[in-house]
Amino acid sequence: MTIKEVTTVLEELAPLQHAEDFDNVGLLIGNPKNTVTGILVTLDTLENVIDEAIAKNCNLIVSFHPIIFKGLKRITGKNYVERVVLKAIENKIAIYSMHTALDNNPLGVNAKICEVLGVKNPRILIPKTGVIKKLTTYVPNTHLENLREALFNAGAGNIGNYSHCSFSVEGMGSFKPGTNAKPTIGEIGKTHFENESKLSMTFDPVFQNKILATLFKTHPYEEVAYELVNLENVNQNLGMGMIGTLENPVNAKEFLEFLKHKMNVSVVRHSELIDKKIEKVAVLGGSGAFAINAAKQAGADIYITADVKYHEFYQAEKKLIIADIGHYETEQFTKNLLVQYLNEKIPNFAVTLSESITNPIKYY
Repeated sequence: MTIKEVTTVLEELAPLQHAEDFDNVGLLIGNPKNTVTGILVTLDTLENVIDEAIAKNCNLIVSFHPIIFKGLKRITGKNYVERVVLKAIENKIAIYSMHTALDNNPLGVNAKICEVLGVKNPRILIPKTGVIKKLTTYVPNTHLENLREALFNAGAGNIGNYSHCSFSVEGMGSFKPGTNAKPTIGEIGKTHFENESKLSMTFDPVFQNKILATLFKTHPYEEVAYELVNLENVNQNLGMGMIGTLENPVNAKEFLEFLKHKMNVSVVRHSELIDKKIEKVAVLGGSGAFAINAAKQAGADIYITADVKYHEFYQAEKKLIIADIGHYETEQFTKNLLVQYLNEKIPNFAVTLSESITNPIKYY
């Protein structure tokens, strides 16, 4: 199995197009054509992780966080990033990162936190906008159903929990084939009128190339009239954070004890406790202070995240509890999620959960 084949499987779970613009995801180091001897899954790629990969004969590291985040002008080993890159290249070890592509996935980082905490019916806290496109084309009525079905099979027409979504309306199309045309219908030099349908369906941009290739292959006309439009609609199944409910509401102190136990943390930094039962829980793995207001607006009783600064705790305003359990701690189960996914998709292949400790923060 090649590196490219493995990364294709990973991108079925978390397409790189779903990552945030600031991020650096995908294959960061390595030749995609190389054969994979083993896969090591980690949260961060540090020197000890490279050593572990070498010891376990793994030449592909799947790392949640990207080791290369900003541009490198030189690689001399002067800092931990350069040393990791050098050691990986010297030992022919590839590194692939998913980061916010997985953060934004409804089955990713935040879904795993909800699973661990027993949060029911989770939904996206901050749905993404501008990530839905619409295709409109015009097709003879005789070929409408064939084209519609082909586009569905290519990935078009999915809206939330529904598939095969489209709209069509009949009308009259006209065209005059030019001298060099090879018309399927009509004659050169004569204006032709055809009973056509205007067919529209939305799609995830991830499938655009496949959808357009299917359109051109299946449509009967030599020249296909079509339109692509970027929509500002909210995608309810893609975005940052999640929010759901507890089956049995508990008071604030009880929930904090439960949170410490389930997330295996010794310290929870939190805002002032509120005098109400904790029922609605919002989570966002990693640095999530930017979503405090979204959690409040969604009616969360507690918001679990990391990297909250001093003044940001004031934003709780006694409307919810802000609980900072640590960056590593919120994302600690992500590598388990990826190992499970890879084992299901490529069974009988060497996929290993990293045992290296990569949390840079220690508690005394």
